Amino acid sequence: MWGIVEDNTITKLINNPKGIIIGDIRYSRKIFELWSKAELEAKGIYEVEFDDTNKKDEQWYINTNQSFAFAGGKITASYGSATAKAHADTLWTQQDSDDGDLPSDKSVGDVKVEGLKTIKIREVKKQAAGILQDTDWYITRKADAGTAVPSAITNHRAAVRTKCAEMETAITNAADTPALETLYTYTEQEDGSNTRPLGELPTLES
Repeated sequence: MWGIVEDNTITKLINNPKGIIIGDIRYSRKIFELWSKAELEAKGIYEVEFDDTNKKDEQWYINTNQSFAFAGGKITASYGSATAKAHADTLWTQQDSDDGDLPSDKSVGDVKVEGLKTIKIREVKKQAAGILQDTDWYITRKADAGTAVPSAITNHRAAVRTKCAEMETAITNAADTPALETLYTYTEQEDGSNTRPLGELPTLES
């Protein structure tokens, strides 16, 4: 990305090389390939430098739009302060009802917008259900034919349910969005493995 600077002010941003007019002269898109940095800047064309210092993981935060500034002989694109996504559900209130904003199929106290905790707990439940599904046939076989379920399978299924409950509790107890993000953040351990505070659902040993 480039920007055209006139009188120390960015007058145009260019996402991809294309023909441009500066003053009364038309320049081919080829100048972006053939001209040096100094030659471009002599015509007021500066390549944009990106500063992602304030940019945060969009799974947990809402980033601002980028702003562009020209200073010190360069154009910089940067972000403002990110806003944490709500970790708790937003509910329909009496005020919403009084203002006529409450949908006909909703009541005061119902969920208006799901928070991250609700979303993440649903994901964990879905993952656990998927793991258990792989061994559901043992349960079906026992119901149909009376064949005993191997103890390894019974223990595995119990472990999945236990860990799922532990993960749900950890998510529920997270005080805010940064605390929730920490649960999912992997760090390298002394043995070279990467783990996260939330842990993982058990997998069946082959």
